[in-house]
Amino acid sequence: MALAEAALEEPPKRRSKKPLLIGLILALLLGGGGFYATFSGLILGGGTEKTEEEHAPGPLTGIAFVPLETIVISLGSDSGSEHLRFTAQLEVVSAAAGDVATLTPRILDVINSYLRAIDTASIEDPHAMARLRAQMLRRIQVVTGEGRVRDLLITEFVLN
Repeated sequence: MALAEAALEEPPKRRSKKPLLIGLILALLLGGGGFYATFSGLILGGGTEKTEEEHAPGPLTGIAFVPLETIVISLGSDSGSEHLRFTAQLEVVSAAAGDVATLTPRILDVINSYLRAIDTASIEDPHAMARLRAQMLRRIQVVTGEGRVRDLLITEFVLN
């Protein structure tokens, strides 16, 4: 019985919180050091300073623009507008700018035929511009040949 009473009188031993505190402090220090090393570019950045020359874009080469004449198309009586005024430029490979400029009357004919043939509701839909541009660009690329015309830039598309 003496042993039982002695066991009740002794308080249980507590575990020290010192290792937990040391681990927490080390984790914070190592995390902060890792963040600093990554943020400053010491890790994964090669440790080199980047100059403005490395960020400056190079000169634009190989691009030319061929302007197209303004086309005015009369819309049908079922339309809310009477006319469509269309102006665009073609982004072309600079070596093919002369060839594309020579084909401008044929390009205008293709665009004019396409815009007259489509439904006026398609022209008036504000969400249809991307589809119209893609259709016209494809027709222009067929006329000029592959690899000459990069893009069709619509500079004026006015319904009045």
